[in-house]
Amino acid sequence: MSIQARTTRITVPEIRARKGGEPIVCLTAYTTPMAQRLDPHVDLFIIGDSLGMVLYGFESTLPVTLDMMIAHGAAVRRGSQRACLTVDMPFASYQESPGVAFRSAARLMVEAGCSSVKIEGGREMAETIAFLTDRGIPVMGHVGLVPQSVNSLGGYRARGRDDAQADEILADARAVADAGAFSIVLEGIVEPLAREITEAVDVPTIGIGASPACDGQVLVTEDLTGLFGDFTPKFVKRYAELGEAIGEAAAAYAEDVRARRFPGPEHCFGAGKNSGRG
Repeated sequence: MSIQARTTRITVPEIRARKGGEPIVCLTAYTTPMAQRLDPHVDLFIIGDSLGMVLYGFESTLPVTLDMMIAHGAAVRRGSQRACLTVDMPFASYQESPGVAFRSAARLMVEAGCSSVKIEGGREMAETIAFLTDRGIPVMGHVGLVPQSVNSLGGYRARGRDDAQADEILADARAVADAGAFSIVLEGIVEPLAREITEAVDVPTIGIGASPACDGQVLVTEDLTGLFGDFTPKFVKRYAELGEAIGEAAAAYAEDVRARRFPGPEHCFGAGKNSGRG
């Protein structure tokens, strides 16, 4: 049965087995209605802590809480039936120790019903990744531009432009793969380095602002549909301008209300008929 026709959820081992094969299609999702519309077309949902910026208007992902990730992860699960589900572990939910990370990840797995969790960081997170995977929690890694460390990185700049930084990111990716991660997000990495990492590790890489050579690609759905902000990052291709369409619909509605064209008789109960009153 083709992956498009299936109705059972794609598993972590299936994603892992896609290394070097058919590219993995991945998008973010945060709500049930969006998941319902995307699910037939994607292999993997990342319920990202980017929801803090996209849905809640935070300036970064740092204020996002574990409870928020659980709520949105569960919403996406209710709206999907075939895509593999990965939920971001938010800032401060895993960095303290492997034990803290396990308790946070266990809540996500049980309460959100996800297939796996995602952890940002490289060599410093290898012990934690191994701790989780040894205890039955699948982990997706995330190296390069790691938004939870934006303050220490000095902003949202592409990574790996000089040899020293490129060597560090390559070492991070290798450490994450060796620790047992089933895949790795490569974010904001110069193209030659992302290509080199993809060739160097034996697990699938998921690119966002990385390389077409990655084993899969992910974008924030609101970026590709024009629903988030006026700025379009270089790595985003806009496939629709739904934000403009929503604004136009709201403007038309407001005009109709002010002109008393809405609601019309067709939108009212008993209009033009004997309503039994009077």
